[in-house]
Amino acid sequence: MAKLLIENVSVSFPLYHGESRSLKKTMLAAASGRMKQDSRKRLAVEALRDVSFTLNTGDRLGFIGSNGAGKTTLLRTMAGIYEPVAGRMVIEGVVTALLDPGQGMNTELTGNENIRLRALFNGYSEARIKELQEDVAQFSELGDFLSLPVRTYSSGMVVRLGFALATAIRPQILLMDEWILAGDAAFLGKARERLEMMVGSAEILVLSSHNAAILMQWCNRLIWMEGGEVRADGTPEEILAAYLPADQFEQAKASAERAVAAA
Repeated sequence: MAKLLIENVSVSFPLYHGESRSLKKTMLAAASGRMKQDSRKRLAVEALRDVSFTLNTGDRLGFIGSNGAGKTTLLRTMAGIYEPVAGRMVIEGVVTALLDPGQGMNTELTGNENIRLRALFNGYSEARIKELQEDVAQFSELGDFLSLPVRTYSSGMVVRLGFALATAIRPQILLMDEWILAGDAAFLGKARERLEMMVGSAEILVLSSHNAAILMQWCNRLIWMEGGEVRADGTPEEILAAYLPADQFEQAKASAERAVAAA
């Protein structure tokens, strides 16, 4: 059984050139009161402030909010990329984080070498590594490019490899950011079934997106982030009805209903 506990978590980023008056004024205006001094007397931006929630097996949580609200920072904190300055996290289960197209790949290594590296990190046997390589190669359709360094790939090829590799590994706790819902129509059409299968098999889903229809379709709970804090927490319909203009809410609701009916 998977579990994710976030308790009074705060994250801040120090400004190492904070002694500059012009920088202070600029950041104070941009951050709208999210400035403070950290324990070492450095000027810092409070990216998250006192965030708490608990997720158990079967939960499907979405984050909504404007750019800079703290959604991606919270996902990266749960993934272990950022360390809280206060609060605690308890994670029970294997976490897979789809937070950027590169998925932490080494661009100097070939596609095949990156696949093997990820498999070894997950403790796969040689037989399972071979299966993973075949699966990623078939889905990504990169062919001979998998034998070339990733730095030679186009941005679209990097997305295909990152998506194929990330979705080939079945998670208990799945963290997803906006990028995975982007791409050309042909790619999305090919990827949707695979992605929905992965979402369905995860014990816990945490998704950050501006796509209200997707959030309504995939999530059973939403958290509205604003200024690094939780503004509201409730069902998708409750939160989106408060967050969106009435006409946009009705459009998103109709779109989600059509998607569910077509599934």
